[in-house]
Amino acid sequence: MPTRFRPPRSAPKTSARARTSAPPAKARPVPAAPVPVSPRAAPRTDAPWTFLSNHAHVLICISEDPEVRMRDLSSRVGITERAVQRIVTELEEGGYLERQKTGRRNRYQVTASRPLRHPIERHCATDALIDLVLGRSRR
Repeated sequence: MPTRFRPPRSAPKTSARARTSAPPAKARPVPAAPVPVSPRAAPRTDAPWTFLSNHAHVLICISEDPEVRMRDLSSRVGITERAVQRIVTELEEGGYLERQKTGRRNRYQVTASRPLRHPIERHCATDALIDLVLGRSRR
C-alpha cells in the first residue's frame, strides 16, 4: 500500500484556562562582557577550600595597606563587602585591629603581639603569620 502524506503535527490543543495559567517563558540573560580584574584581585580558582581563613586574608591585606577600602578588600579576598565589614568588626573586638578615623576614611593598625586563636597555633603571634605569608624576614 502506498504511504499517505501526513502534515506535521501542530501543538496539542489546550483549553484557554490552561494556556493562561502557565507562567510566561523567561528570556535567557545575555552574558556580560568580562570585567577587567586588577592584579591585586583574588584569582578565581576551582579549589573548594584554602589553608587560611577569610579573617587571616583580611588581616594580611590590611597589614599591607592600612588605609585600604572595604570594597578593595572584598575584591582582593573574594568575599562581599558586608562580609569584610563583619570580619573587620570581629578583628577589632578581638583586639587584632585598631581603627583610627581620618576624615571620611579609616586607617587600621594591626596589633602584632596578639596570639593566634586556635590552640594549635596559639604559640604564634599575628606578626609571625603576616611575615610568613608576605615573605618578610623575621626581625
